[in-house]
Amino acid sequence: MRLKKTLFGNYRAKEVEACIESLEEGFDREIQKKNEKIESLRKKIDSMKNQEKEIGEAVVYAKSLVIEAHEKAEKEAKEVIITNTNKIADMVENGIKPIPEGFYPPKMENAEEIVRTMTYEKAYRIYGDPLPEIVSKRLERELDAIINNGFSVLYLSAQKLVKKSLDNGYLVGSRGSVGSSLVAFMMGITEVNALYPHYICDNPECKYSEFIEREGVGIDLPDKICPKCGAKLRKDGYSIPFEVFMGFKGDKVPDIDLNFSGEYQSEIHRYCEELFGKENVFKAGTISTLAEKNAEAYVRKYFEDNNLNAVRAEIIRLGRLCQGAKKTTGQHPGGMVIVPQGNSIYEFCPVQRPANDETSESTTTHYDYHVMDEQLVKLDILGHDDPTTIKLLQEYTNMEIKDIPLADKDTLKIFSSTESLGVTPEQIGTEIGTYGIPEFGTGFVRQMLIDTRPTTFAELVRISGLSHGTNVWLNNAQEFVRNGQATLSQIITVRDDIMNYLIDQGLDNSDAFKIMEFVRKGKPKKEPENWEKFSTMMKEKNVPDWYIESCRRIEYMFPKGHAVAYVMMAMRIAYFKVHQPLAFYAAFLSRKADDFDMEVMSRGILAKQKLEELSKEPKLDPKKKNEQAICEIVVEMEARGIELLPVDIYLSEGRKFTIENGKIRIPLIGINGLGGAVIDAIVKEREEGKFISVEDLKRRTKMSQPVVDKLKNIGAISSLSETNQISLF
Repeated sequence: MRLKKTLFGNYRAKEVEACIESLEEGFDREIQKKNEKIESLRKKIDSMKNQEKEIGEAVVYAKSLVIEAHEKAEKEAKEVIITNTNKIADMVENGIKPIPEGFYPPKMENAEEIVRTMTYEKAYRIYGDPLPEIVSKRLERELDAIINNGFSVLYLSAQKLVKKSLDNGYLVGSRGSVGSSLVAFMMGITEVNALYPHYICDNPECKYSEFIEREGVGIDLPDKICPKCGAKLRKDGYSIPFEVFMGFKGDKVPDIDLNFSGEYQSEIHRYCEELFGKENVFKAGTISTLAEKNAEAYVRKYFEDNNLNAVRAEIIRLGRLCQGAKKTTGQHPGGMVIVPQGNSIYEFCPVQRPANDETSESTTTHYDYHVMDEQLVKLDILGHDDPTTIKLLQEYTNMEIKDIPLADKDTLKIFSSTESLGVTPEQIGTEIGTYGIPEFGTGFVRQMLIDTRPTTFAELVRISGLSHGTNVWLNNAQEFVRNGQATLSQIITVRDDIMNYLIDQGLDNSDAFKIMEFVRKGKPKKEPENWEKFSTMMKEKNVPDWYIESCRRIEYMFPKGHAVAYVMMAMRIAYFKVHQPLAFYAAFLSRKADDFDMEVMSRGILAKQKLEELSKEPKLDPKKKNEQAICEIVVEMEARGIELLPVDIYLSEGRKFTIENGKIRIPLIGINGLGGAVIDAIVKEREEGKFISVEDLKRRTKMSQPVVDKLKNIGAISSLSETNQISLF
């Protein structure tokens, strides 16, 4: 439609044109802005492309640096670890060794003569002068080996330590293969007489002796009257070859291990420093290594951390390669290394403080003591519960421990039944009576006793050997007995069995000894090539396949001397259980006093309930194991009619159970929550004078209200009024 040419129309047309122009300008600006943005984005993209290129180049460069650094590090590591080490080795003069060769015992004047004199003095006292040929030949063979190889000081040192302990009322238990040495017996280092089973007449005018030259135990011989004077003959001898201790050439460095009372161990350590000089005595260092399971765990963790896949067989393979790698340093629980006067410890090894604590009073060899065991004397001064128990039994009864008959028939019965205790298996929850007997009281050994029903001392020795070995009974001999391949008398129980049997089969003495040492250290699995050589030697002498396989499985085993010493100690303690039950139970509970909870343990029915609860747990920690042992004893005591008396503020000892009118009084420590400081305060303050009130008790002993409430609940302070105020009515 044509616009009308009117004034108004002309005006509107101009307005529209202006608006269109304005819109066009706006569109142009927007387009320009868009184009600018597009251009800006394009530039950014181009920049990012450049950055990406630079990053890529940087990555490539970084990779090249890593490869270069790795190659450099590998080169430097090889230089430091291999090249430079060899350079240093080449610079060292021939003949120089990290540890000098030879044996360096501490010096003791006339040690050789003293050892010989002490040995023969006791031998003459027992067997008379002249000595029976079997005794004199054995002593001379041993003394030649001991004296000629420089071990006299070691023997004399051990004798002095044992005498020191005995003089202070603490019996010493021998362990390890020292019981194989007749000289050690004559010097009083061990109670184990290594000779063949024999009879002895103690009549000083007679001294008759009769030897039965065969494997066995003298204690098991039938009773006999002396054919010369009519006195009852004493029985002794455990048939242990000396060669187990020092080898057939007598040049194996003997290791004398002794069990001292735990509460007397520190005193013996101090005495050792007094004998040789504090500057010459060092704690034996140890170095722990990766065990099989830990090694596998380390390998598995490595694969997980690096997102690597590996089959179990490969993990096991690599774990075995890592097994035995050095891990951490430590300190032997009782080993003391002696450096002779005139020598420095630094001639043999560096030293360190435990946990790198420079304030520590003890100094430890940095090297594992096994590295120096052929150069320096090591005394094993170990703490053990049994000597402490014996000391308590002596205090309760005033009996002389060495007078206790080891062949007591009623005592021997508890290892196969409950008859001697006067209780039934149903009453105490077991078919045998060995609760609380060292080495024979655990569930594992009790089951062995139930399975075998031993009736002789010799059988107990075999069981002790089996129970203390690793892969000796379980996963080993048990299988061959059940399959009918061997009897209990044929299986390997102690390391001596191996040497004696192989010699009987016709192997050379030294080869039999080497095989025994190889097996008892668990080396067949670790050194299969060497084991193959030994296996071939045994097969050539018609050793049965099951016997060779049994040797292969063994990882650790007792010497017979160790087993005999443990059974002797067990029989003595068992004698008290049968014939002096109050003393036995009081001594046992005193040793376990820290874990005795009066609220549970003082009542048989509650102890039974607790025992049932503990039996349902798959694995018990050490504390719960102690609780279990205490519950077993409490249940047995109740079955035998022995009553526990409650804690009394005046009558109870601090930490020791006491015998009172045919009953046993619980000590103050039996109250759960009563700390050592409060116990000591009660004992001290009651000696000063009686407590006149609960208020007075709290003030003088610093006792808390909860403990006071507990004492009230059990009736321990029922005689005390609440306050010091006196009522007139």
